[in-house]
Amino acid sequence: MRHLQRAARRSLAVSAALAASVPCAAQERGNPEGEWRYWGADAWSTRYSPLEQINAGNFEQLEVAWVWRGDNFGPSRDNILRATPSYIDGILYTVAGARRTVVAIDPATGETLWTFREPHTERFERSMRQNYGKGVAYDEIDGRGVIYVVTPAFFLHALDAKTGRPVESFGTAGTVDMLADMGYPYDPGFGITDSLSIITNSSPPIVVNGVIVVGNSHEQGYYQTRRENVPGHILAYDARTGRHVWKFNVIPGPGEFGHDTWENDAWQYTGNVSAWAPLSADLERNIVYVPTDPPTNDYFGGHRPGSTLFSTSVLALDAATGRRVWHFQTVHHDIWNYDNPTSPHVVNVTVNGAPMPVVVQTTKQGFAYVFNRITGEPVWPIEERPVPQSDVPGEATSPTQPFPTLPAPFEMQGLSVDDLIDYTPELRRLATEHVSQFRLGPLFNPPLHRDNPEGLRAAVHCPGANGGANIPGGSVVDPVTGILYVASTKACSAPVLVPGSERDPDSNMDFVTNGPGGVGGVEGLPLYKPPYGRITAIDLNTGETLWWIPNGDTPDNVKNHPMLAGVDIPRTGKATHATKLITGSLLMYGEGRGGAALFHAVDKRSGDHIATVELPAPTNAAPMTFLHGDRQYIVMAIGSGAHPGSLVALRLP
Repeated sequence: MRHLQRAARRSLAVSAALAASVPCAAQERGNPEGEWRYWGADAWSTRYSPLEQINAGNFEQLEVAWVWRGDNFGPSRDNILRATPSYIDGILYTVAGARRTVVAIDPATGETLWTFREPHTERFERSMRQNYGKGVAYDEIDGRGVIYVVTPAFFLHALDAKTGRPVESFGTAGTVDMLADMGYPYDPGFGITDSLSIITNSSPPIVVNGVIVVGNSHEQGYYQTRRENVPGHILAYDARTGRHVWKFNVIPGPGEFGHDTWENDAWQYTGNVSAWAPLSADLERNIVYVPTDPPTNDYFGGHRPGSTLFSTSVLALDAATGRRVWHFQTVHHDIWNYDNPTSPHVVNVTVNGAPMPVVVQTTKQGFAYVFNRITGEPVWPIEERPVPQSDVPGEATSPTQPFPTLPAPFEMQGLSVDDLIDYTPELRRLATEHVSQFRLGPLFNPPLHRDNPEGLRAAVHCPGANGGANIPGGSVVDPVTGILYVASTKACSAPVLVPGSERDPDSNMDFVTNGPGGVGGVEGLPLYKPPYGRITAIDLNTGETLWWIPNGDTPDNVKNHPMLAGVDIPRTGKATHATKLITGSLLMYGEGRGGAALFHAVDKRSGDHIATVELPAPTNAAPMTFLHGDRQYIVMAIGSGAHPGSLVALRLP
């Protein structure tokens, strides 16, 4: 680790000098200094703030300024608040509760200033993403601040930022029913008339030069038992009037680019391919970057042969017209639930001495895909390499998948006996015995049918559905240095396919799963070697991995395990996604859901630990920061025990 840190210091010094050749003033990110106007801080989704009032010298003095209770705004299925607030013109905005109530909060005191709640509909009741709201969007229209929110029922509302009242000139009395623009038969109260098909939402829209771009989501793909669904097309609206501007078809029809990648006319009935993660944009070039997910179903694709554009892809769209500028598919014919779960990050770097405008997508499979954000050309070669092929009847996997040559993977990929726990010979023996029931393999190890000839329980793929980089932690990027910081876990999956009729008598899929599936552990310990969760720093100027650190300390169940008495245990980190924030001087992170109620500061150049402060509960979503009344605040969603679905604000005494 020390040699990595020394290399990091040398590399960062060079990177900072190179990045200085790109003037910060030219990096128009749409976020005034001291504010946090987008889910990801700015249109680039950097999750960066230049503020340095809270720094290495005083971080450990942070104290709780206030706690705001989100569970007061309606029941939440799991009491988790997933939102990152926005701070705009002196007011904090968030969403809370299953209804996705919009709330304006006094940043200094935590007092609720106003709320807006959508009227109840059956469409809301049918949504699978009721309490998955991540935040709001903002624009200024004729000097008036406007807050935009998309609800679980898939309505778009425009609210006066100061009063919370609907903007009457937007849509119909402040509301747009977006199902009217999807192109499917629907009932305004019930939603899409096909009872199997749901269009809902989990992330805020993004406003790009007066155009609101909206993503969407569906039922979780690993529960689906029918091959028919509706695609999650991308919609756009005029920020002033709510007028529908364009629709981009995520499953292309006849005559559209990519239509030939859907074989056997599967485009006619296949659905999903939504953009459920947050979006980002290059405001200067008017390009919006959209990450997408797999088609119906997550783990079996025999009914949808072909590479299936634009599933599991990064889309660059002209924000004014919806025209495809470029795309890149990160997984062909996805049967691993490898949706792109994080917002693409826009940043300017210097590669081989030349300025380079890039966008980077971090993924569940442990890759960072880096592209010239104007042309879509990979900054470093991405190779199509052979991968294992499925032996499930009716499945036809892609013979190759795209592997970046740089940066190196930031997480373990694939699983072999060498990766298993080895604290003691006995634990290694038990782990080896355990995995003998599974098919091990490299990245893109395909799922197994339950009645496979080898009699195995399942096939393991690592990282799995909740592994690699994922939405709870994701990644952040420093726009000054061009350094990317990625939170990840191993979290292998082992889904098993069973005949569709066993799950649903009306199923017309040959095979379905009971969910992502897990591979388990041994004697209450993780199956594989640490780190269980980590943060990795990657220089986007060079593609070099600078350092990595474990996410937090070693869990008590590992420290105090009777089979490990007297064994020297390294710092393992938690098997959770670190929730991160980058500022002018620090990288800060909470340990995430399932971690400790702690907030850490590290030196962003070396990864060295600086200080830790206690929180009322563990973090649930990415933190944000702002300057209010000449004081810097850090606000983050927390939750557990006495603080379900809450926001906590930290500041110096």
